[in-house]
Amino acid sequence: MEDEFPKKRNVRPTEKSNLPIVTLLVLVLLVLAMLYVGYEYISDSSSNSEELTSVVVDSTIDEQSVGEPITDEPEAVLETPAPAASEKEKEKPKEAEKETTPTVSASSIGGEQITHTVKSGESFSSIAARYNLKQETLKGLNSSSTELKSDVTKLKIQVQAVHTVGPGDVLRVVASKYGVTKEAIMKANGRTRDFSERGEKLIIPFPTKK
Repeated sequence: MEDEFPKKRNVRPTEKSNLPIVTLLVLVLLVLAMLYVGYEYISDSSSNSEELTSVVVDSTIDEQSVGEPITDEPEAVLETPAPAASEKEKEKPKEAEKETTPTVSASSIGGEQITHTVKSGESFSSIAARYNLKQETLKGLNSSSTELKSDVTKLKIQVQAVHTVGPGDVLRVVASKYGVTKEAIMKANGRTRDFSERGEKLIIPFPTKK
């Protein structure tokens, strides 16, 4: 006869495991560590930004440096630029130059006086070189003539002599008679050929510049 209360079978004892609790604690610790690290990083970046924004820029330095000239001299030595000269003041030096041009008399040079009509392209310098005169002498003889106009202005010229060509008066003979070169006579008379006609008047320049 079987027992009224059947024997219970061997039941496997339940084991209580702590693994889920440990895992949960580790996760909680990791989360806390991450939060702490993140907080430190955020606090450091905010403090750095505050330091950067707290720097005060001195704008007066830039304002003073812009537009100021660089110089080794002190400011007291710098001179203010002179005001621009007016048109009347600019005309004064020209008037002074006209007054300072000395007048030269024909008697002080000697020789004979001829008249030269200014041609196109001629200047005081070229005319003076043609007759072997200094430019200052030519201007002194014609102090009233300040501007040269082609075919209008007539200049007074002092030369050594005016020679009338006679029989046998070739340019070489005439040049030796007055102590000048043949080329100088040709230049004074504006010719390029060694030729002269009887009865022609030749301008004889001075042997040296007057």
